[in-house]
Amino acid sequence: MSGAIIFIQEDLKITEVQEEVLMGILSIISLFGSLAGGKTSDAIGRKWTIAFAAIVFQTGAAIMALAPSFSFLILGRLLSGVGVGFGVMIAPVYIAEISPPAARGSLTSFPEISINFGILLGYISNYVFSGLPVHISWRVMLGVGIIPSALLGFTLLRIPESPRWLVMQNRIEEARIVLLKTNEMGMDVEQRLMDIQKAAAIGSANKYESKGVWHDILSPTPTVKRMLIAGCGIQCFQQITGIDATVYYSPTIFKEAGIQSNSKLLAATVAVGFTKTTFILVAIFLIDRVGRKPLLYLSTVGMTACLFCLSMTLGVLDHGEFGIVLAMLAICGNVAFFSVGIGPVCWVLSSEIFPLRLRAQASALGAVGSRVSSGLITMSFLSVSHTITVAGTFFVFSLISLVSVVFVHKCIPETKGKSLEQIEMVFQKGGGEQEVGIVEMGDTERLVQEQDLTLTDT
Repeated sequence: MSGAIIFIQEDLKITEVQEEVLMGILSIISLFGSLAGGKTSDAIGRKWTIAFAAIVFQTGAAIMALAPSFSFLILGRLLSGVGVGFGVMIAPVYIAEISPPAARGSLTSFPEISINFGILLGYISNYVFSGLPVHISWRVMLGVGIIPSALLGFTLLRIPESPRWLVMQNRIEEARIVLLKTNEMGMDVEQRLMDIQKAAAIGSANKYESKGVWHDILSPTPTVKRMLIAGCGIQCFQQITGIDATVYYSPTIFKEAGIQSNSKLLAATVAVGFTKTTFILVAIFLIDRVGRKPLLYLSTVGMTACLFCLSMTLGVLDHGEFGIVLAMLAICGNVAFFSVGIGPVCWVLSSEIFPLRLRAQASALGAVGSRVSSGLITMSFLSVSHTITVAGTFFVFSLISLVSVVFVHKCIPETKGKSLEQIEMVFQKGGGEQEVGIVEMGDTERLVQEQDLTLTDT
């Protein structure tokens, strides 16, 4: 959309306010998809919720590509937003539930890889199709979004259902078969299945009562409260540091730095997309080796520095070649630090820290916070930039990013190498950094005993 909007403005003669609405409405409306995604995935399964998301998104992309007016363009954007809402909620949950503990961090980061690769392809398609006639170019740019969602539909013919969801449906034998296919050789599948059954049994009396689940979320115990603060907080910080403003409005930012021609603006965005995609691959390599929290520290500190540098560059330097180069380095540095840390780690944490009974709804709540934050930032960026300048806006983002460093230090425990059930025990113990080592890998007997004590106390 960042490149297509240039030609949509010229073709449909939309106003700046309409541009902000078109950019931001996808994130806002996606919250409804995220909210519905939790209940839907519990009802029909994780796999078929992904299928529904793909169908809705395809429909929205087709309507946008054929839109004769701004109203139809908004309709397609709304449907795409619903599909995105379902997707951003269910993909990390599904991958976390089907992955073995040793590889869960890397695998759960795959949605973020796909997002970044999609952004890169979007930037490239904008550049490639920018030479077409104005009334055709933006339609092709938006229409190609149908292709990856169609490919996703074909992959659903082969991927299995989540074993944890199957256990919740009392389909134990099917869950065992999935675990045998998806876990490493030598892993005790029966023990893993037993752990999942015990985790599912904690809320089995109310597992079909959504009111009971939402009551636990809205009136949380201290343990659940710590989980919600960590999961929802990191989702919001991921967005309010301005990453979507950078992605959607990168042509505007580069124009502010001094680049004028459309072709050069779109070529510069390709560099941003390439950087973002490259460093997400670095994160996948490191996340299960270095851990979640060190990457979050690196990411938030680096983003703070780059956002401050970009603010100073746009506000102090002129539009000469040096200023353009420095602005490009600051933007690419910002997306690089985002992609190596808070981008993928956010989704990993939000999908692995919640107990099984609350996981879908709590993850949906975190995704809602992310989407609302993204929508508010995207829909207000141009207006705020006119009020306090683009440089001033990025200075505010740098201050928010600085606060996120403190949040990571205070609220986020390390979860590397732990099963989903063991992570729950970390939060029950208080979630502090000094307590992360209490539950050791392989100490299943003590874990089960502590769960039984917790149930008795409850």
